[in-house]
Amino acid sequence: MPLELVTIPCLKDNYAYLLHDAETDATTLIDAPEPGPILAVLKQRGWHLDQILLTHHHWDHIDGVTAIVEATDATVIGAAADAHRLPPLAQELREGDLVQVGSETGYVLEVPGHTVGHIAFYFPTSGYAFTADSLMAGGCGRLFEGTPDQMWASLSVLAALPPETLICSGHEYTASNLRFAASVEPENEALAARIARVAKARAENRATVPSRLAGELATNPFLRAHLPHIKASLGMPHATDAESFAELRRRKDSF
Repeated sequence: MPLELVTIPCLKDNYAYLLHDAETDATTLIDAPEPGPILAVLKQRGWHLDQILLTHHHWDHIDGVTAIVEATDATVIGAAADAHRLPPLAQELREGDLVQVGSETGYVLEVPGHTVGHIAFYFPTSGYAFTADSLMAGGCGRLFEGTPDQMWASLSVLAALPPETLICSGHEYTASNLRFAASVEPENEALAARIARVAKARAENRATVPSRLAGELATNPFLRAHLPHIKASLGMPHATDAESFAELRRRKDSF
């Protein structure tokens, strides 16, 4: 049985995620933008929160930690590289470390770029990847701290996961991300179809995340920076993949 996944809207456009193992009754939270919505879902479902996994240090992913820990006594786990700017950690994680949710094991992936200490969590049995602000639905995070080379390497790691993987990203930015994508690939039919689906979902106040990796590979320009026709459209036919990515990110920043 895959872990049960609950997507929780928080703040203006953030998402937190709960994972629940029905067999063991174990529950894990990924990121904590604010306590209210998360505690409400836990109460509604009668779940006890065991641990909080943090992807990176930005306030809109950690501000709810203190109140949630006070209410649940959950253990807080995050990146060793970010330990100095995260809430107090019971466990510090590095590339290749393991995390446990009930009977299922998750893998820690270091994905610097948005921040230098950003990590992602991949649960292969359930097919979930919690990528927060690294790989996002239709886009990727701004490079606040890392370099284009770092982010391209991080995205390449995530792109190599099985295509059926659900990408659980941190924000409802999909519509604006896809508008930029259409400026890069105006003739991409899969992208046009996705834009229509996203518009319908948002009109109905439905979340557009998680998203399937296969769909990201077909429509997300930041995963497609290596393709010759993308490089040609940027006027950079001989660019390296990382150079092509960097130009896409530069254009998105001013889009």
